[in-house]
Amino acid sequence: QVQLVESGGGLVQAGGSLRLSCAASGSIFKVSIMAWYRQAPGKQRELVAAITSGGSTNYADSVKGRFTISRDNAKSTVYLQMNSLKPEDTAVYYCNWDTYYSGSYWGQGTQVTVSS
Repeated sequence: QVQLVESGGGLVQAGGSLRLSCAASGSIFKVSIMAWYRQAPGKQRELVAAITSGGSTNYADSVKGRFTISRDNAKSTVYLQMNSLKPEDTAVYYCNWDTYYSGSYWGQGTQVTVSS
């Protein structure tokens, strides 16, 4: 079964940067939207950023101007560049791929911790 695998999480000081990556363990065809979600302890999972197959992007207000989502269709990978990180960005970050014909895929999550 094809899985999404995230990498790049870790511990960083406030103001620092991290780059998350998400790649599929096998082939996933006709991916429409690639997105990053996050879930902090005691909170609901929320959308952080999304990118369509055509390159249109959407961001949560809380990360606009600090985070950038991008995708490499040739490598079947989506990235999340996170700059000027804040302690409130601390969460488990999940990638999600929506496809036209085979449903939705989730990664296992990667922990991002921002210390003050």
